[in-house]
Amino acid sequence: MNNIFRKDSNCLIRDYDSEKLFIEPWGENSLRIRVTHMSKLDDNNWALLEANKVLPIISIDEKQGEIQNGNIKAIVDLEGRISFYNTKGDLLLREYTRYWGNKHNPSSLKIGAREFIPILGGDYKLTMRFESESNEKIFGMGQYQQPFLNMKNCSLELAHRNSQSSVPFYISNLGYGFLWNNPAIGKVNFSKNITEWTANCTKQLDFWITAEETPAKIEESYARATGTVPMMPDYGMGFWQSKLRYQTQEELLDVAREYKKRDIPLSVIVIDFFHWPKEGDWCFDENYWPDPVAMVKELKSMGIETMVSIWPTVDMTSDNYEEMLAKGYLTRTDRGIRPNMQFVGDTVFYDATNPKAREFLWNTVKKNYYDKGIKTFWLDEAEPEYTTYDFDNYRYHMGTNIQVGNIYPSMYSKTFFDGMRKEGEKNILNLVRCAWAGSQRYGALAWSGDVHSSFESFRNQIRAGLNMSIAGITWWTSDIGGFFGGDVNDSTFKECLIRWFQYGVFCPVFRLHGDREPHTKAMGNKGGGVFHSGAPNEIWSYGEEAYNIFKKYIDLRENLRPYIKILMKESHIKGTPPMRPLFYDFPNDAKSWEVDDQYMFGPDILVSPVMYEGIKSRKVYLPIGSKWICTQTKKVFEGGVTIVVNAPIDIIPLFLRANSNLDIKI
Repeated sequence: MNNIFRKDSNCLIRDYDSEKLFIEPWGENSLRIRVTHMSKLDDNNWALLEANKVLPIISIDEKQGEIQNGNIKAIVDLEGRISFYNTKGDLLLREYTRYWGNKHNPSSLKIGAREFIPILGGDYKLTMRFESESNEKIFGMGQYQQPFLNMKNCSLELAHRNSQSSVPFYISNLGYGFLWNNPAIGKVNFSKNITEWTANCTKQLDFWITAEETPAKIEESYARATGTVPMMPDYGMGFWQSKLRYQTQEELLDVAREYKKRDIPLSVIVIDFFHWPKEGDWCFDENYWPDPVAMVKELKSMGIETMVSIWPTVDMTSDNYEEMLAKGYLTRTDRGIRPNMQFVGDTVFYDATNPKAREFLWNTVKKNYYDKGIKTFWLDEAEPEYTTYDFDNYRYHMGTNIQVGNIYPSMYSKTFFDGMRKEGEKNILNLVRCAWAGSQRYGALAWSGDVHSSFESFRNQIRAGLNMSIAGITWWTSDIGGFFGGDVNDSTFKECLIRWFQYGVFCPVFRLHGDREPHTKAMGNKGGGVFHSGAPNEIWSYGEEAYNIFKKYIDLRENLRPYIKILMKESHIKGTPPMRPLFYDFPNDAKSWEVDDQYMFGPDILVSPVMYEGIKSRKVYLPIGSKWICTQTKKVFEGGVTIVVNAPIDIIPLFLRANSNLDIKI
């Protein structure tokens, strides 16, 4: 049986029946594992960048094959089960098998680790099983609307939806990082008794694993494997003003002028959806936006960048629809009628997986926006948001949605990244409502989608943002105050908005947005006039008390710009997330792995948001490894203690590392 193992260049291979197993180095201290029943490997790298050639240590004997690359070693036994170890000999991860021949777990169950179930006439439904360590802690995996930071014992859909981004990379407290390198629709169960990954339709198994001593080093290893964000432009670090929606050019300019009049720093102002004649026209409706060039010029004179919303939808009556249909630039359905989304009109999504469709969209956007001075875009509906999430019904240039669908938001971001880079842009940043593994290298700033305006939703966003950051999407933000359900006259909502605003200061991007009640009426019956707008959402829209608090925190954000710039440089160079759970900076503090309602903003600021209505104080844990200075009282505390701090409505509890050079006054 020893002839089932062989070495090919830097790769350990196991051949058995129709199954071919390949394990090879993919970056320092990392391995890529692929298994196929096809005649050859699918060599698409998906989320991974091409890796430099590394020579591992490979040994083969009559019992097993072994491959070691730096800190990580994989051992494959005769039955094909893979076990991963670090240099100390600690078991990191092991495939789950239950059958008579398994000397570790002899069983009559006949369950294998890698199950390829053929889809008649097609590829495979894949299930991958690992042994579960019941006390393991798992962080990352993207953005899910639930209250948990630790993903252990969670079941997650590997699919995108509005407010859900599946980014299948996680960090384990056992000392490894794991990427499920497969864009197929599926699920993962991090159960107490087993870890089980499923891809509903795929050609092969593909995952990447790395072993490092600390969470920070794991994150940096993953960033080298999948890429980092560009350097964030200076305007991205300030305050962003947005609402649903500025209906006219003059309304937008009046808001910008008011900020200027009040001497309130404003970095970005956003033109939201339905500023166009029809979806898929990708241009301004001249009835409401008569002179975009002059508008952008005036905003730039005030130091304000203009961001414009782009949707990937094409109305079936749009000027571009017939050409895009004829050239194969639109998504298809395998059954039923063509429209993918019904919203104002019947629309079809452009096919972001088609290089020619990406080029067509960018060329249209370039002519109608970029050439008019607009250099940053809001890529909405990026999941894409089908009216019905029948994942098995949609088909792309690259394959069926069920097989490759999770890569769509990455290709949407790539459309604009490639186009802007071709025009000479370097520090590219585009706001996008969804992301997948690797999206970060295309300048993707993800936000958490259309979430509810409530304290419960606010709590979910705090955990979602931290897990997105751990999953490598280091540029992240949320709609401050939530997107829907916020009434400007509701005192509970105002309190939620204030607490969310304070938290927003300590996110990578500080952005106010939302669909506020009561709505204003639509201005016309066609083009950009057909859609209504929300109530005012500027910082002076909520009364004097709220205004003064908002202004104070905008000033704080401005004062933090030099510090934030350092964080963004580290994110660009090493993949370090600006916001991260406590364990990232304090991995040797066991309590830091348990805390899910505080986080670090960079290495020196500990943030403790107020997340419940009516709360005027809260408990704060101060990690071991530093002394901490309370920004309210300037009192110094030893690490390793939990204290109660005051948190009146105008205060978010903050602590600084005692050896930092920061001086925050709130």
